Amino acid sequence: MSDRVSDRWKRNLLVFLGGQTVSSLGSMIVGYAVMWHLTVETGSAVVLTLSVAVGMLPQAVVSVFGGVWADRHSRKLLIIGADSTIAVATLVLALLMLSGVGDLWMIFLAMAVRSALAGIQGPAVNAMLPQIVPAEHLMRVNGVQQTIQSGMMLFAPAVAAAVYASTGIVAVFFIDVVTAVAGVLLLLLVPVARMVRTTEPISYFGDLVAGVRYVKGNASVRWVMGLVAVVMFMAGAPAHLTPLMITRSFGDEVWMLSVNELFWSVGMVLGGAMMAVFGPRVKRRVRLMVTASVGVGVLVVGLGVSADFWVFSVAGLVICILFQTLLVPAATVLQEQVEDAMRGRVFGFYGIVMSVAMPLSMIVFGPLADRFAVESVMVLAGVLLLACLAGMLALGGARRSLATVDATAS
Repeated sequence: MSDRVSDRWKRNLLVFLGGQTVSSLGSMIVGYAVMWHLTVETGSAVVLTLSVAVGMLPQAVVSVFGGVWADRHSRKLLIIGADSTIAVATLVLALLMLSGVGDLWMIFLAMAVRSALAGIQGPAVNAMLPQIVPAEHLMRVNGVQQTIQSGMMLFAPAVAAAVYASTGIVAVFFIDVVTAVAGVLLLLLVPVARMVRTTEPISYFGDLVAGVRYVKGNASVRWVMGLVAVVMFMAGAPAHLTPLMITRSFGDEVWMLSVNELFWSVGMVLGGAMMAVFGPRVKRRVRLMVTASVGVGVLVVGLGVSADFWVFSVAGLVICILFQTLLVPAATVLQEQVEDAMRGRVFGFYGIVMSVAMPLSMIVFGPLADRFAVESVMVLAGVLLLACLAGMLALGGARRSLATVDATAS
């Protein structure tokens, strides 16, 4: 009987991950193709900046409400509804452009709709995973999921380039429609256990306030999210400024920029794979997360003082491995520590952290790179990260709260 149960959850997980992978791949292909299309058609930095804003800000805003909905309604239906609406919005845009109507505002509107729906989908996916996967396997599954996502970041640009170059942007939109429909059909095959709430929902606003109070009152959850926020903010700009440092310090050869992107992407894949294999053996997860965070700070400083291109590239690869060593345990801890009825709201707030930290980092550190040497900005970001970590760990409350997470997992 136990073997049949084991095979059942593994089969359901395989179908679920397959559907999410197909759907995410289509979204990634569209993201790259739209960026290139706007670059080719407008050549405007302002337009590209606006595209980033409409592609990220709606998700950050809607994630708050998406988390509430994920705790009030069927998470499976929310994911299906979001994917289906994305497919419809993309199909409408494709048909309009096919008929010769393709104003810039239409593309921005479609991107904003897709971003907002991702704010609904993200909390639902993270909150639903523990309903499919036994608790003891969450770390491994999160590692596998991160590996797949990172692997698609290597694969999607090549597919997007090939399709966009040969057939144009409309064909890319049709591919996304097909992948979204495929994701929905696969998810329909996955049975999901009923969510159990210990209290009856009051109102959307009441549930939102309850989520805020929960995060505020749960010190362990609050400090785990705070740790991720600090690292993503302080390391976000260095991650995006590496191409600029290469062109200024090592040369403007295209192969160097390609190697840099390859090393960072491979680092994310390796980090996810390592966590999938070795992560379940780690009992002191917070200690691992803190160690990874310190390592990121040291290596960001290392980026700034690197005099050799290959040392610089390897440092970037290791930083990405450490990113995964932080993010995979963080997601797992939140899935394990947060009760099922509150998990959607917590991951809604977590989604805001993940989607806002890096853009804010670029707003703060990016202009500095135009006034000072990029190397100095890298060193500054790394030192500030280490200082913030030291300040956080110097607080007795933070240390006790984080230690509680490890004590619970042991």
